[in-house]
Amino acid sequence: QVQLVESGGGLVQAGGSLRLSCAASGRTLSSYGMAWFRQAPGKEREFVAAISWINDITYYADSVKGRFTISRDNAKTTLYLQMNSLKPEDTAVYYCAADYRAIGILTTSTTYKYWGQGTQVTVSS
Repeated sequence: QVQLVESGGGLVQAGGSLRLSCAASGRTLSSYGMAWFRQAPGKEREFVAAISWINDITYYADSVKGRFTISRDNAKTTLYLQMNSLKPEDTAVYYCAADYRAIGILTTSTTYKYWGQGTQVTVSS
């Protein structure tokens, strides 16, 4: 069982930056495909960014490409999402997800077995 804990959310003005973190309880994440998803009020959960467990290949939704960066730390115990040039439409609960040696489509939520509890990001205009 993997427990994921997100942190780093908050309130920021449009154009600002936040860095989200996702830590796994007591294990490294180097063999896990991982991703960030988000869900705004009244909307379905949507893909934001993903990183593969082989070679750390990254994927981004078109809406965040060039503004957000997904990464892992050197010890591969924490997943990050650096969010720059934030827009009001980025307001959502952001969720970290993981799957051991994920072989599914990394941009699809059904690929992931483990999920965090979410962290709120609010961008004011």
